[in-house]
Amino acid sequence: MDVKTINQLAEIMAQHGLTELSLEQNQIKVHLARNPTVQQRQPVVIEQTADAEGAGNRGSAAPSPAASTEPPPASSAAVITSPLVGTFYAAASPEAPPFVSAGSKVKAGDVLCIVEAMKVMNEIKAERAGVITKVLVKNGDPVEYEQALFEITE
Repeated sequence: MDVKTINQLAEIMAQHGLTELSLEQNQIKVHLARNPTVQQRQPVVIEQTADAEGAGNRGSAAPSPAASTEPPPASSAAVITSPLVGTFYAAASPEAPPFVSAGSKVKAGDVLCIVEAMKVMNEIKAERAGVITKVLVKNGDPVEYEQALFEITE
C-alpha cells in the first residue's frame, strides 16, 4: 500500500466524518485514526493571506500542544504540513545532520524531512523554493495528517 492510497483513505475519512478506519488488503493491515475535533481538510501547503488568516487559525488546531501554541505564520509565509500520520525525522539517520533548519534555503523538490509510517520512510519534499523560517516539530515526534511541520517564505 502506498502513500497515495493512505492519503486517499484519510480524505475519505474527512469527507464522511469518520474518526477511525481499518483496512486489510493482501496481508497488509492499515488502521487510521484522527482527532475528531479536526473537521476541515487543509491542503498540504497553505498560503496565508490577510483574508485567510481567520480560516488558517481555525484549521491549525493541531493535536499536539506544541503545535497549537505556535503563533500564526506571517502573511508572506506558507505552512508545509504532513501528508500522512507517522513519526517525524529531521535527518536521514541519527548521525546525519538535519535536512533543513530555520534559515535554510530550499528549492522545489528538496527533501525537508522524513515521515515514517508503517516502517516506510516517506521523504517530504518542498513544493516551492523559499527559506525555512520555522521548524514546528521536533525530531522523533509523532505527527498527524496535515499537522504543520515547517513555515516557508519566498
